[in-house]
Amino acid sequence: MNFDYSLDFENTGFRENPHLYRVGRGEQGVLSVEPYKSEILPHWRFRTEEMARESAAKIYSMFLEYKEQNDFVGMDMARKFLQMGYTRARRYANHRSGKKYDENGNIRPQEPDALDNEKARAARAFYEMYLLAREDKHYKRRKKEWADREKASGSHPSFGTVT
Repeated sequence: MNFDYSLDFENTGFRENPHLYRVGRGEQGVLSVEPYKSEILPHWRFRTEEMARESAAKIYSMFLEYKEQNDFVGMDMARKFLQMGYTRARRYANHRSGKKYDENGNIRPQEPDALDNEKARAARAFYEMYLLAREDKHYKRRKKEWADREKASGSHPSFGTVT
């Protein structure tokens, strides 16, 4: 199910309105869904390996707190931030400028040390925590239930069509 970008994210509290949330693919919506964005984003750092390890550990602990509260949207958002930490750090590991393409649209060459530079190690820190979240049995079960309800209703879980 695609992420619903038509929602009014500034005025929609997804903790109070979880029925409006769609999982989407990958990192879709990670910087839109409140209050989770505001709760998690201040802890998201990947400048150095040490910062990334602390950040990933904090975000994973938030994932576990959301899990304790049976808050699937929070769990999914924490998982997305962990995934985004990995992908952004990998981008800078591969291309120090952060730009994959040159001015002509061609892919820039990868950094010679892309597999073992500071950003690559930061990416691994996030990836380890991302896998723990993604493979969590409770999370996987809830994600499947969420997707099944979306499919069954033809829109959002449990609440029918939202216009």
